[in-house]
Amino acid sequence: MWLTPRPVDRVSGRLLVVVALLAAVAPFATDVYLPAFPAMTGELDASASQVQLTLTAFLLGAGLGQLVFGPWSDRVGRRRPLIAGTAVCVVAGLAAAGAPTITVLIAARAVQGLSGAAGMVLGRAIISDVARGREAVRAYNLTSVVMGVAPVAAPLIGSLLAAALGWRGLLLIVAGVSLVTLAAVIVVVPETHPVRTGVPETHPVGAAGSTERPARRTTGLTSGVFVGNTLTFVLAFAAMMAYISASPFVYQVMIGMDQVTYGLLFGGTAAAITVMSVVAARMTRRFHATQMLRLGVLVLLGSAVALTAFVACARPTVWLIAPLFVGVAAMGLIFGNATALALSAVPHGLGTASAILGASQFAAGALVSPLVGVAGEHSAIPLTVAFGTAAVLAGLACAGAARAHRRRP
Repeated sequence: MWLTPRPVDRVSGRLLVVVALLAAVAPFATDVYLPAFPAMTGELDASASQVQLTLTAFLLGAGLGQLVFGPWSDRVGRRRPLIAGTAVCVVAGLAAAGAPTITVLIAARAVQGLSGAAGMVLGRAIISDVARGREAVRAYNLTSVVMGVAPVAAPLIGSLLAAALGWRGLLLIVAGVSLVTLAAVIVVVPETHPVRTGVPETHPVGAAGSTERPARRTTGLTSGVFVGNTLTFVLAFAAMMAYISASPFVYQVMIGMDQVTYGLLFGGTAAAITVMSVVAARMTRRFHATQMLRLGVLVLLGSAVALTAFVACARPTVWLIAPLFVGVAAMGLIFGNATALALSAVPHGLGTASAILGASQFAAGALVSPLVGVAGEHSAIPLTVAFGTAAVLAGLACAGAARAHRRRP
């Protein structure tokens, strides 16, 4: 018999930690074994493209899984799909670590991504189920620390452990993290869906900066507030993925950094996102989420302009470090606030709304990552174009969402 924690009406510290852990599993599983790719080709007698498919399969599974678990949780509640998905993720993780062939590994990673998506999509829905106003914005900003740091820090962790543990050891760590997450979910996370708990579903996030109940005729998955803020989130994430994908070539090949220096700079970027996310959480006491989001997008746009100017004027490549660092740090102001504002527009079907946001995020990452290398490893132009385009489109989406928000009665 599963333990059933008592229902909650606020985001406690324990619940916030578990939701953050749920958000960490997928990006950690995606990136931590990247440094071991060369070793995998030899041990599994596979080509580089086949090994790359293990990552692609996970990403595709994670995107599809969010579209499965989100709507499912709107029908049956959050707890059962969350436990089921996390349990399957543990099994799939063990299968991946022990895979005898590349075909088995690809299949296991696809299942691992699909099941691991439960944590990401339902973690956001759980916050929206129980948090109100500024508390919800603060919770999203704190969990966005993981969203921003995990994709940046995981490859660094993998590079430090790959030699000692090998790729199987790294994937076994992922399975272990999933197991710890499963235990935490069973012990800590209660059923929070309003239909299952008997609490009226009025969507407590309100305007993401107050406790006001949103007007139903201007809310929903097709509203300007949801669409605009979701696009802002997704496009900002695309800009960050452009940076992550291109940074090894820009920093190590073009600038000439060694692996240690590159790792330290990469870790510094993760620290910057963390600091800005914590600052955003504290700023909820004085500022509305729309103000903080606007500031983050403006910083991102300014960084894109500086990056474009440096590349256009053929400045030394080392000049690119500062605008990239500042632009990625701005994600700490963008991710949590955009999430809170988007979900505040959906009084019903929060699981589905969270699924759309998460699946779009993965689709954008999968689209942008291969584009930054189209001109080879000695050109920063594709990075500049991808980063700048995503930043400009994020700015337009943010402006559209702000106009839609002002029109709400």
